[in-house]
Amino acid sequence: MKSITAKKQRVFGLDVVRALAILLILCSHSTILIFPESQSTLIKIIQFLGTIGVDLFFVLSGFLIGGILIKQIEAKQTKFKNFTQFWMRRWLRTLPNYYLVLLINIGLLFVFNTEVPKQLYKYFFFLQNFSNKQADFFTESWSLTIEEFAYLIGPILLFVLGLIFKKSGKWLFLAVTLLVISSAIFHRFIFDVSITNSPHHFSWSKSLRKVLVYRLDSIYYGFLAAFIAYYYAMAWKRYKWISFGLGVVLFVGVHVYIFINSLNPDHFSTFFNVYYLSIVSISILLTFPMFSNWRSTLRFQKVVTNISLWSYSIYLVNYSIILLSIKHYVVISDLSALSKLGVLGLYWSATFVVSYLLFSFFEYPIIKFRDSARFKGWFAN
Repeated sequence: MKSITAKKQRVFGLDVVRALAILLILCSHSTILIFPESQSTLIKIIQFLGTIGVDLFFVLSGFLIGGILIKQIEAKQTKFKNFTQFWMRRWLRTLPNYYLVLLINIGLLFVFNTEVPKQLYKYFFFLQNFSNKQADFFTESWSLTIEEFAYLIGPILLFVLGLIFKKSGKWLFLAVTLLVISSAIFHRFIFDVSITNSPHHFSWSKSLRKVLVYRLDSIYYGFLAAFIAYYYAMAWKRYKWISFGLGVVLFVGVHVYIFINSLNPDHFSTFFNVYYLSIVSISILLTFPMFSNWRSTLRFQKVVTNISLWSYSIYLVNYSIILLSIKHYVVISDLSALSKLGVLGLYWSATFVVSYLLFSFFEYPIIKFRDSARFKGWFAN
């Protein structure tokens, strides 16, 4: 397998999804930095689009990883050794950056003389938001726990069920995908039934949207997209624009419905608790036939590709390290409009510079090792 920077190994449309997702998140965090108390409709829309950026990452991750697992199944590589190799490759891609940034965040607690959160050890095992809301520390890590467990649970279920039924194939992959999706929806239903006992200061986002057991399905909608793209490739390509249109209509339609009915997730709405997150993921899934078939040689392709490559580093450093450090030293509310613009420029430039350095001198060398013959030789026998 070639390096992730090899152009012919990349799909431009999927790079667009990554770049769009991280830019939406950065724009959302920019409003938190500059307009933390604003109730402006425009600011709220930008912050909302930031949450959609995370959902884009979820479905995209599931689509890519689901495709890898399908290829393993089709190649009859379903022994535990094969899944171990899959996990090792994923962990070398995600864990080094995560633990480095986690340690930096812990260091900043002492630099800023901030209280150390209780049960800090959970962050080292991706348990900080397993079934309850996580502490207000390294807050962006909530999505990484969901991804790590999604990558762990799927192969385990494929392996165990493969042993039970003595065969692995596309229908077992589909069954595992639907099982995980159903399980997450069921957990959200149980949450909704019990929500009446919640305290007045309940936060839907912290208590449900960012909790692992309620969100595993968000990755597996990507698995579902990978299943359709691989086994029904002609239809996936032929109906890409129809599917894209349906996705846009579904996404816009559900949010028009929310606006017309003045629905609010913090008011214990069953619609939000049980259905909303699935609808958003499905609407994103429907756009993927278009994105996954989008090839381009446009001038800005290199910019899109670079942002895509740096997106994981950007996601890890932009908030807890860059934004909160700026807020610690600068009282934003005391600044003039021009000074705020300068702070915003500092936030964006610092984020991209630090992310570039993190990717170039830490993340990418580890990825090169992962793709090396030496690493592959560990699993040759």
